[in-house]
Amino acid sequence: MNKLIEKPHLIFLFAIPIILFVGILNGNAVLDINVHDTYYVIAHLHLAILVSILFGIIGIGYWAMKKADKQLSKWLNGTHIGLTFGGTFLVWVLTKFYRTEIMEYEFNNYLSMVITIVILLIILGQLIFPINIIYGLIKRKDKINR
Repeated sequence: MNKLIEKPHLIFLFAIPIILFVGILNGNAVLDINVHDTYYVIAHLHLAILVSILFGIIGIGYWAMKKADKQLSKWLNGTHIGLTFGGTFLVWVLTKFYRTEIMEYEFNNYLSMVITIVILLIILGQLIFPINIIYGLIKRKDKINR
């Protein structure tokens, strides 16, 4: 785990082929988002491509900071990785509890609210990436005399 916090670009770049593979396997599946009277329909493949591009930008950003020998905050790296991948896993697990056969609206409403809150935390967690990059650019690297 310490290796991933020190080199966060590895997990983001490694996740891209997996996300694209899952997007291709889902075929014609779509994600329907209902906002009041408007439905937004996004194909899983298009969503996978969008997330892969985002992960590519994040991975290249972390890699560039490593190559520029800029020191990033390990705490911010761990928080960003945890919110991104842990939150995504939590949303996936929570969607498995969604009840469609027996329509218990109260249970589904609470579950939908929890899933929405977790997704908002994931999105807000992505703000940690630019904060960490700015932190790495501003922070002076401590030089040790040997």
